[in-house]
Formats: sequence, structure tokens, C-alpha cells
Amino acid sequence: MSSRREAREYSLQMLYTLDNCNTSNDVVYEVFEKNLPKAETYKKFAIKLFEGVCTKKKIIDSLINQYTKNWKLERMAVVDRNIIRLAVYEIIDTPDIPIGVIIDEAIEISKKYSTRDSSKFINGILDKLKEIREQKNKKQF
Repeated sequence: MSSRREAREYSLQMLYTLDNCNTSNDVVYEVFEKNLPKAETYKKFAIKLFEGVCTKKKIIDSLINQYTKNWKLERMAVVDRNIIRLAVYEIIDTPDIPIGVIIDEAIEISKKYSTRDSSKFINGILDKLKEIREQKNKKQF
């Protein structure tokens, strides 16, 4: 497994915990801090993803709702919802990472952490959402 994937997985676990527990970002971070990737670069990447999704959650959720019909966030499985949030954050805030890589990583992570059909579901949604990066060039999020 690549260290970036490991960082994404830790971020997903942190977001999943935050989504299921009535706690703060700081508490979740403290619980996971000792298990974050050892390499400083990837530890920073994991933290950037987690904090980025938390900071831009309203924007991210709004974008997801715009591009999904008949699938409101509340209806999505918690794991799937947070994989999509991570990917959308990367699409809008990490222009140095190709969209294809972001989507592939999200699909592979979903195969590991979610149901058999989740990868198809996530791929379909992210395929629609990839135009966000083009729109970002036109306006600031």
C-alpha cells in the first residue's frame, strides 16, 4: 500500500469516527494521532485531508448534493459518504493530484472498507463530480 493511500485511510477512519460519535475534531485527532503514518510527509497529508474535509464540510456536502439525485447524504452509508467527501476535498483543494488518481484511490479504499457494490456507487458519483475542478478555475470555493 502506498503511504498516501495509508494517509487517506487514516483520514477516512477519523472522519468515520467524527460522523458516528458526538465529539469534536480535536478529540478524534488525539485518538488517532499516535497511529497516523510514521513518515512526516504522509502524516501531514492525512491531517490535511481530515482538517480540510472538516473545514469545508458544508461546501463539500452541498456539492455532493448538487450532483447526486435520489441519494441525499443522509441515505448514504457512513463509509461511502466519507470516502466521497475525501475525494471531493481532494478534487477542489489538491490540484497537483490528478483527478483519475483521486477517483482510483477512492474506489480502492471503498473495496477495502465498504460493500461489494460501493465501488460502483462511488465511481458513478465521483465521475459526475470531476467537473468541479474545472468550475473551481472559474470561481473560488
